[in-house]
Amino acid sequence: MSVGVAYVAYPYVTLYRLGSALQSADASTLESLVDWPAVREGIKEDVCDLGTETPASTTTASLPPFGASFVRGIASNSIDKSVTPQALLAAATTTVPANQPTRAPRGADVHVNWAFFDSPTTFLVSLRAGGQTDPIKLEMDLQNGAWRVQRVWLPPEMLAAGSRT
Repeated sequence: MSVGVAYVAYPYVTLYRLGSALQSADASTLESLVDWPAVREGIKEDVCDLGTETPASTTTASLPPFGASFVRGIASNSIDKSVTPQALLAAATTTVPANQPTRAPRGADVHVNWAFFDSPTTFLVSLRAGGQTDPIKLEMDLQNGAWRVQRVWLPPEMLAAGSRT
């Protein structure tokens, strides 16, 4: 019975560790809890899908295959550089303006909507970020005895904002 309780609690402990790593700006813990290459690939797919789902322009000509691969290459390079533990920590923390009393940086305003097992080795999480209408969704997979974030689905407004940079 205690093994079952530990198994059910383990992804929640990992989720807590993720939150603590964000709060304490611990990049090494984030590195160990997130499969960054897999997360980057998922975001690249989402950005490319966002580009193909936009309404057609007034012309009927579509982007030739070379143009589409060029756009994916640009998005890919940008995502590779910006989706890192350090970039996440920079985005998640806010600094205090110089004219206000100094205090420790505050973590991002993110709250768990729901979290549950999708399968014995897959755990899904929905997060509500302050100022966002759509949730951020995470998929954690159990690999080699450890839960790690494998996929992140960002809200369309975050993807669109990120694809412009």
